[in-house]
Amino acid sequence: QVQLQESGGGLVQAGGSLKVSCAVSGGLFSTYDMGWFRQAPGKERAFVARIHRTGGSTYYTESVKGRFTISRDNAKNTLYLQMNGLKPEDTGVYYCAADRMGGRGSITQARRYDYWGPGTQVTVSL
Repeated sequence: QVQLQESGGGLVQAGGSLKVSCAVSGGLFSTYDMGWFRQAPGKERAFVARIHRTGGSTYYTESVKGRFTISRDNAKNTLYLQMNGLKPEDTGVYYCAADRMGGRGSITQARRYDYWGPGTQVTVSL
């Protein structure tokens, strides 16, 4: 049973930084491409970033480029998202997700991913 657990969310002022983590257990973390999504109140879950299983390539949604950095530590089975220059529109529940099989839809679509964490709340205040 693959389990994902996010941590590190919280309340931060605009312009501040936050780092969220995702611990993965019960599976072969180093074989999964991983992603971060977020869901703002009243909105659909949206893609934020993705990282290849080796950590060798990353991809971001346009609105977070230059501010967010996705990374992973395969020795620790952990995924990270460093968020700098936070804005109120970054507020939402942040989810990590594992793409085990690949090939089903775009990498920015939630249906591409096989396993999900319960999410961690990130709130950015003015």
